[in-house]
Amino acid sequence: MAAAEAPLSGVGWTATPEAAPAGWTVITVTAEGAAANLGKGFGQRSGGYICVRTGGGQDAPVVTDVQVLSERSPQPPGYTRAPEFPEPRSRKKRLYVQVVPRAAATTAVCDLQLSSKTKILPHYMKIGEMGNFAIWCKKKEVPKPSPPPIPRPRTISTGMRQLLLHPPDSGDINQFSSAPGPPCPAAASQVPLSTSLPAPFMASQPWMGSLSPCTPNSSPNSAPVLTLSLQT
Repeated sequence: MAAAEAPLSGVGWTATPEAAPAGWTVITVTAEGAAANLGKGFGQRSGGYICVRTGGGQDAPVVTDVQVLSERSPQPPGYTRAPEFPEPRSRKKRLYVQVVPRAAATTAVCDLQLSSKTKILPHYMKIGEMGNFAIWCKKKEVPKPSPPPIPRPRTISTGMRQLLLHPPDSGDINQFSSAPGPPCPAAASQVPLSTSLPAPFMASQPWMGSLSPCTPNSSPNSAPVLTLSLQT
C-alpha cells in the first residue's frame, strides 16, 4: 500500500518492483498482507505491480481520479492511460488517471490499496477489480497554500501625533519675534548720519519707516550709520 497521505502526482504499472523509476512507490502487499503481484490470469495477460508517486512541490499536478476499464472501453475524456515501466504491455484491463493542476483541484487521490474481492476497506472507494484483487482509492481535500500575510497599519503614538498636528503656541512665536537679531550689516539701506533726507520726500513716502541708529560689526573707528526700515 502507499504509505504517504499526500496527494498522488502519478499512478502507473511496473513489471517488477526494481523496474519502478526513482520517486515511485510500488504496492507490493495487499491490505491483508498478501503479495500484490497481479500476475497472469482472468482479465490480465501480463503480471506486474501498481506503483504511485507523490511530491513535486506546491506546483506539481495531482491525481484526482483513477478508473479501471477494459481494453474495449473508450478512453474517458480528461484521462490518460497510466504509464508502464519499463515498457507498455498488452492488458485486458487498463488504468486511467485524471491529472489536473493543484490549484484547480478540490480533492485528490492520496492512497491506493489492493485487497481480496470480498474485503471491505473503510474510508476507501472501490474503483474496480483486476485479477484476483479489488482496487481501492482514498481521496481527501487538497491543501491550499496560505495567503501572504497582510501588513498591519503603522500606528502613531499620541505624543508623535500631537507633535505633527499641534500648531505652535503664540508665545513661541513672540519668543522668536522678540529675540534680538544679528548686528546690522553694512548694506545699501544704511545711511551715514551725515546724510539727511528732505522732509517733503519723507512725507511723500509712507512706506518708509523711522531711522534708527545701528553700529555695524566693523572697526572701532567706523562711522555710525542709520538703518532704514522699510514698511509695506
